[in-house]
Amino acid sequence: MLDFGRRSDAPPDFFGVVMASVPPTQPVWQDSQSVGTGPRDSAQPGGFWLRIAAAMIDGMVVGIPAVIVLCVPAVVAHFVGGKNQGLVDSAVVLATVAVLVGNWLYFSLLESSTRRATAGKRALGLRVVTAQGQQLSFLNATGRFFAKWLSSLILGIGFLMVGFTNRKRGLHDFMADTFVIRSR
Repeated sequence: MLDFGRRSDAPPDFFGVVMASVPPTQPVWQDSQSVGTGPRDSAQPGGFWLRIAAAMIDGMVVGIPAVIVLCVPAVVAHFVGGKNQGLVDSAVVLATVAVLVGNWLYFSLLESSTRRATAGKRALGLRVVTAQGQQLSFLNATGRFFAKWLSSLILGIGFLMVGFTNRKRGLHDFMADTFVIRSR
């Protein structure tokens, strides 16, 4: 039986690993309205329209550089490369990859930072926290970012869930076990 150095009276799980029973940590809140054990009990959720506005701000923050990154190499390759379509295609593919990686890093790094928010969320007083009210890890923020793709693929229904769930959570929030809360 694997126990990874922990001793516990708890029964082993499916893989035979004994996990010690660890109580959840208390949330690290900076606002005065918080009491309870986590965002489920205490903080006000970021509403649907606030999150839409934050997404629009973030769309401009990442969209304007994305257009530049996508258009400039294509235009330069077209004029410099002349009839070399392979050069144009390569420039567009490379620029697309750069935009995708840039978006991933923008959202994942900022949501896992100590501020817990992208520029749009910060501007509107929102932040992203775990179910215990803690800062997201980079891996958790990365999972949340890619879960947004699934929310998009199902015709945006994953995003529309924010307007209809009790704690204003989208599909990506459920998948990553996160909350978007008001910080002011």
